[in-house]
This record gives sequence, C-alpha cells and structure tokens, in this order.
Amino acid sequence: MRLTNHHHCQNCTPTRSALLSGQYGARTGTYTVGSIGRFNWQTRPLRPVDNITNLSLERDTFANQLKAAGYATAMFGKWHLGNAPEYHPAKRGFDEAIESSGQHFDFETTPKTPYPKGQYLADFLTDKAVDFIQRNQAKPFLLYLPHFGVHSPFQAKSELVAKFKGKPGVGGHNSPTYAAMLASVDESVGRVMAKLEELKLADNTVIIFASDNGGVGGYDRPDGLIREPGLEAKGKKAKAADDEDGGGITDNTPLRSGKGSLYEGGVRVPFIVRWPGKVAAGSALGTPTAHVDLFPTLLEISGAAKPRQVLDGESLLPLMLGKSSTLKREAIFQHFPGYLGSGAGKWRTTPVSLIQMGDWKLMEYLEDGHLELYNLKDDLGETKNLATTNPDKAKELLERLNAWRKETGAPMPTPNKGEAGAPAAKKAGKGKAK
Repeated sequence: MRLTNHHHCQNCTPTRSALLSGQYGARTGTYTVGSIGRFNWQTRPLRPVDNITNLSLERDTFANQLKAAGYATAMFGKWHLGNAPEYHPAKRGFDEAIESSGQHFDFETTPKTPYPKGQYLADFLTDKAVDFIQRNQAKPFLLYLPHFGVHSPFQAKSELVAKFKGKPGVGGHNSPTYAAMLASVDESVGRVMAKLEELKLADNTVIIFASDNGGVGGYDRPDGLIREPGLEAKGKKAKAADDEDGGGITDNTPLRSGKGSLYEGGVRVPFIVRWPGKVAAGSALGTPTAHVDLFPTLLEISGAAKPRQVLDGESLLPLMLGKSSTLKREAIFQHFPGYLGSGAGKWRTTPVSLIQMGDWKLMEYLEDGHLELYNLKDDLGETKNLATTNPDKAKELLERLNAWRKETGAPMPTPNKGEAGAPAAKKAGKGKAK
C-alpha cells in the first residue's frame, strides 16, 4: 500500500526526532539540522528559535516501548539525534546499534566496527540488517534501517555508475551517480525482503519504507520560488540548496520545490507498507498522514505500552488493514521557526507554520504574517494562492493553526535586534515531555 499524502519534515533531523518520539517539533524543540548559526539569518527580520539537536532523554523512543514488550531491537545507519554516549541509539532502546553517516566510502562507525576496505556504506548497513534478522528469526524483532543514502556527498559504486552512464535523463533526473546511489538503496531493500522470504517470515513481518524529506531539487523551476524579505514569493529562478545538499541533483515534479522547503516537494514523501495477507497489495490511499503517526502505529501492531510523553499522531493500522479510509483527527501540522539557506542571499524557506486539513493547506509566513492557501486536490503543485479569493477558509484554518500552536507551546521567532552572532545549537537533552 502506498500512502500518497504522507508528510515528514523539510530536512532530516526533525523528521527523525518526530518518528522516534511521536511528537511534533513544537514539543521536542528540534526543527532543523545543527545550530541557527548555520545560515546568515542576521540579514532577515526575525531571530530564529534556538534548535535542540539531541532527542530529550525524558522522551521514550518507539524502540524503548517495543523492547519492553519483548522485541529484539536494532538500528543501523544514520541517527542524528545526539552524539554523546548517553544519546547513542544503544542507550535509546536499541539492543544493537551502529551509527554511521557522513561518507559512503571510508566511513566511520560508532561504535568502531571493522569492515572490508572499499565497502560501500549501504552494503555494510544491509549486511548488519540481514545478519540481525537471521539471528533473531525465532523471536519478535524491530529493525530500524535509516540509510545515509541518498544524502550528499554523492558517491556510488563505480560499476553502478557505469550502468547508468550514457542513459538519457528523465524528468530532471540526470545524474548517473545519484541513480547508482538509489540503486544501492533498492538493492538493500531487496536483500532485506529476500531474507524474510528465505526464513519464511515475510507473512508475519511489516515492512515500512519512507524517506526523511523531499528530494534535493526542483528549485530552478518557476514554482521553486525563493522568498524575499516582506514580500510574497516572486517567480525568479535560483540555484538552490546550500553546498552541503548538493544543489538540484533531482526533481520532485509535480510537487513544488524540494528539500528544505515546506512546500510539498520538501515534505511529501513516499510511505509504502508491505504486510502480505494483511495489507492489500498494489493499493493506494490519499488520506493525509505524518511522521508522528509511526509511533502509535507500531504500538498498535506490537501491543506495546504507551510511552511517558504524549503522542501527537494517530495509528495508521486501520488504514493499512483497509478497515477505514479516514482518521479521527482533522488536521496535520508543521512548525518551522527558522531559516534554511539556498546560497548567497537565497532561501529555501523562511519561518513558517502550516496546517493541512483534508485537501486544504494553509501556510503562515511569520516574517510578515502573509498567508498562502492551496487546494492540494485541485492544485498539487501549489501554483494558485487562494488566501485572498477564499478568505473564510483561510481564516478557519488560521484559527485552527493558532489553537494548535497554543496547545503545543510552539515557540515563535522574535524580532531581529541586530545580534552579531548566533549561539551554538542547544544540546540539552532534557525538556518537558508534554
């Protein structure tokens, strides 16, 4: 089953925080990667809210809960929720955990783990994953396999790059290296599925495949707009994304913009569920869903107990099993009180909050308070701002958005008073588990 209206955050760390804790960033304080000093916000009207880079120790992870319910738990790959020993996934509910990100070849792992010289990271992580399944086949297990692929730096196995070199690009996808990176992730998924089939575990195992954010690209199209201070978006092209994210190496058409933006190209991601005999093969559902839904879904599937903190999401199990096409809640939310740059003087996003209720999506840009309203059913590419032509709907959604921000205690950016520098990212691991 494909959930075709599923949403994560605009970049990786806040998505991981929401997945692991079941809470929106408004509660965890994790909105982006690193400190607010990563981009030159001093040129903008607002001072961002300081970002918390560690997942609070007062919050249970879904691994904590499934481990307590008798599951063997493992995590292999990118963590990005705290580097100190007490924040390592091995201390956050995972019986086995190897963290690695930053390089695809000659990579480092925590803890130090030997591997053959020249091995590709995706292959290393998959080796660990299938070995874990093999060793735990006789008991319930939870495997969290967050690949570093297809993140920059863009590096791939030479034989796979050669396979794609010379083939024509399609739909803005023109990089043989990126295609080769995708192929390695595909191989990994195939190897995991093959191991489950080999051990006759496939019919009793739920596989969920998703991305942490939208693809890096789409910024050069007319709808990949770059905002200017105090003004609505102007239709000017821009070379997008900071150097770390590699520019526009892919494209999210028909969605607007890409990673780092809260338009659909940055936050609408694949969410694919496989559970033979339970989930209808080849099916699709367009109900709005979000990252915070994974935690309660895993709890309902496993029968594990609820965590200490309140959960913001809703179990997707009724959707997955075909028992319902709707959820009890009416809306999903995002809150980003910061800036994500896109090269000198350009921005993938400025501070913004949004609500999606059914087909309607309202974005409130916090620098000037202007609203953007889209009907995603009629205008998936978010090309027609209906805020002025449908003021009643804009008002209704804004009131709901304000109520949600009040309920969650969402901090707001403050006026920029000419602060010369920016503090390092907050690393305090404690905070109210509201």
